[in-house]
Amino acid sequence: MEYESSSSIWDGVYYYPHLFGGLMLTVALLGLSTSYFGGLGFSSLPYMWSHLGIFYKKKCDKKRIRVYMDGCFDLMHYGHANALRQAKALGDELVVGVVSDEEIVANKGPPVLSMEERLALVSGLKWVDEVIANAPYAITEKFMKSLFNEHKIDYIIHGDDPCLLPDGTDAYALAKKAGRYKQIKRTEGVSSTDIVGRILSSLKGTEARENHDDTSSLPGDAPKGSRSNSAHISQFLPTSRRIVQFSNGKAPGPNARVVYIDGAFDLFHAGHVEILRSARQLGDFLLVGIHTDQIVSEHRGKGHPIMHLHERSLSVLACRYVDEVIIGAPWEVTKDMVTTFNISLVVHGTVAESNSLLAVEPDPYAVPKSLGIFRMLDSPKNITTTSVAQRIVANHEAYLKRNAKKAASEKKYYAEKVYVSGD
Repeated sequence: MEYESSSSIWDGVYYYPHLFGGLMLTVALLGLSTSYFGGLGFSSLPYMWSHLGIFYKKKCDKKRIRVYMDGCFDLMHYGHANALRQAKALGDELVVGVVSDEEIVANKGPPVLSMEERLALVSGLKWVDEVIANAPYAITEKFMKSLFNEHKIDYIIHGDDPCLLPDGTDAYALAKKAGRYKQIKRTEGVSSTDIVGRILSSLKGTEARENHDDTSSLPGDAPKGSRSNSAHISQFLPTSRRIVQFSNGKAPGPNARVVYIDGAFDLFHAGHVEILRSARQLGDFLLVGIHTDQIVSEHRGKGHPIMHLHERSLSVLACRYVDEVIIGAPWEVTKDMVTTFNISLVVHGTVAESNSLLAVEPDPYAVPKSLGIFRMLDSPKNITTTSVAQRIVANHEAYLKRNAKKAASEKKYYAEKVYVSGD
């Protein structure tokens, strides 16, 4: 049996004053402090008293609670990130299951992102400790036993929105029956279904504007671009509390090497995660500038960005490689910015969206280049926001069908929703 130091005696004095007083009186009467029992001294008392189990606390390692949450995590957004943040708060270690492509096809329709891309996104979140690839869509008895026995999971977590299998049964029924299920709150204002709708609406509007005859439009288009991105206005209402929840809350040290990278970071994807990882490796602190909606729209056209400024900022803040963001960063990196944030290095990826919509304009990195602190960074992946959106357009019939199915439940949720902001 292991014990703490003798200072714990004073805990006994505090919690058991009467008992301690009685023992001291007995010690005085018997003369234990001088010659009684063959000169046993006061310094020996803690050892003797330890066997009484009164003043000493047994050292024991607190069991670390491991929680599990799964999902498709297709078109990763700040709602997914917030769900995993809430899940992590229910335990000490968060294990995340990423549902296989085959299971997504069988239960929801074709995924937009590959397993590799979805794994990169989930692994890149600051709250995730472990990832299980190719997890089943439903928690079967066999898989549940594997979670409990092999992965040492204590609780299975899911949001308060229903998750039903094609036959109408609850995908988490077994976990609930086992008494190892916990629930978190749905994040307001976003869903993968909503984002697909925004992309389809945005690109349809662009197509209609570029082609004035209806025959070139996508199936289901309203004539001459009469539909716009307004059909899918974000329901997200940003609050300072949410930003704090996502933020690291730490400033760089006085001698820290601060690396700066900026961009739209629209429709946050695996390419963003990898370039942020590469940028973070070049210094001690990664500062990310998120361009305003107006700047993104000027450089990429109407209908962009798909996600608005605060949504994009939260997605970037959730990334484990990011230390801080500038919400609404200017297009040009100025000398004042370099000085204010003590920037040591400015980087830009080799893979980026085309900025050909504007006429010739000043180089946004002219200042850091003149200071010798600019560097082009090889982008680890070729994926871009546009390439992700094009996947949806290429499969638009399947996604329109899927969205039509989900639209009713989304509408019903917002019509019947109750107070949910206390997460």
